[in-house]
Amino acid sequence: MTTSTLTTRRAVVQFAALAAVGLGLAGCGFRLRGSQAFAFKSIAILPNPGVAVAQELRLSFGAAVQVLATDAPGTPAQLVLNVTNEQREKIVVGVNVSGQVREFQLRMRVRLNLRTAQGKEIIENDEIVQQRDISYNESAALAKEAEETLLYRDMQSDIVQQILRRLAAIQPGQLD
Repeated sequence: MTTSTLTTRRAVVQFAALAAVGLGLAGCGFRLRGSQAFAFKSIAILPNPGVAVAQELRLSFGAAVQVLATDAPGTPAQLVLNVTNEQREKIVVGVNVSGQVREFQLRMRVRLNLRTAQGKEIIENDEIVQQRDISYNESAALAKEAEETLLYRDMQSDIVQQILRRLAAIQPGQLD
């Protein structure tokens, strides 16, 4: 066999394998998430200077929803999302025989409520909690501190995605 025949055969086999994977994913119902559709066109997110979750939410809406300042005159938002509390916790869950910490559990709690511009509560005092476990080693304290920061950022992103999914689930009839 010549090298051009081998190259052609290899390309056909790779294409067939790729097509089989694509058909398998399509057959099982897999599809990319894509952008979310919201039943509302404008939202105000409190507190305005904001906690980190509120700030990331403002950025996550993109062009799909207009994020208004709460004091914008003449253009009241259809919904008002109030992030009432964002709390980070670090709890010791494991120690060695000499009493040194070996494992922590990191938690992030966010409390929020959602109401219409007329004051109708849609989501009332909801709490979202994320947690991650992290091992600890005193000889790698700086690396563990960076890992902790990364895990908190990951939990924050997960919470923002959960909030966005809850907002996307709101039906137009709930806005009245």
